[in-house]
This record gives sequence, C-alpha cells and structure tokens, in this order.
Amino acid sequence: MRLATAEDKQAVERLVHDAYEPWIEVIGMRPVPMDADYGALIAAGRVHVTDDLQGLIVLVPQDDVLFVDNVAVRPESHGKGIGRRLLAYAEEEARRLELPALSLFTNVKMASNIALYTSLGYVETGRVGVKGRSAVMMRKELSP
Repeated sequence: MRLATAEDKQAVERLVHDAYEPWIEVIGMRPVPMDADYGALIAAGRVHVTDDLQGLIVLVPQDDVLFVDNVAVRPESHGKGIGRRLLAYAEEEARRLELPALSLFTNVKMASNIALYTSLGYVETGRVGVKGRSAVMMRKELSP
C-alpha cells in the first residue's frame, strides 16, 4: 500500500469508474464516489492505493473516527481479498492515528458490500439520504 501521487490520478479515476460502473443500473444513478475530485483527494493525502493499482481506499480522519470514504477494487480483481486487505489497512491507519473506530456509508442497494462490511465487524448505525441516494451508515469499534 502507498499514498497515491498526482501521477496516479488518471489510473485512480479509471479504477473508480470501472469499479462503480456496474452499480449504476442497480441503484439507478451514478454512485457518489464516481463524482469525487480525485485530484484534490490525492493532493490531501487521502487516497491509498495497492502497489499494482488494483484497489484503493480513501480515508478521512475525523474527530473520533477514521471515515472510509471509498473502497474500490478493479472488477477483474474481485474475489481475491483486495477489499478485505484495504479495510484491514484502514484499521491499521485508525490505530496509528489513535482513532477508536472506523465509519462508512454505502448505498442500501449494494447488498454485497453491506454483507462484506458486516462480516468484518461493522454494524449499521442508521440510514440517511446522501446526494439523492439512500445510504446505510456503518461503524466498527476497534479494540485497544
């Protein structure tokens, strides 16, 4: 894992596009991560990528939690454990930053994502509207 650089911007945008494009039909609109400003996120040091650019995670430290803004894996790499490794990396980062928990949200129609997060110890904390979409808010408390 490494921080994305400005030179990675185009590859990051392509990865996000390819990862989320199949969800457009499922949720009836573009998923929120497809419209993020990856140049700004990279410049802010928020985008972490696998060395081979098969996956990425966007992490945003907040007061009492590390917010997982986006987890994306190239479609041809699904099923190889990359998403799980990205989320494990997020836990390491939260501990490094001395934050007691992680939080995220995902579209209510992304059932496979909700199942993955639940299997990793995330619990639903509520439902909210996000930019015209219905989202499930989830949180994972970390052991000290």
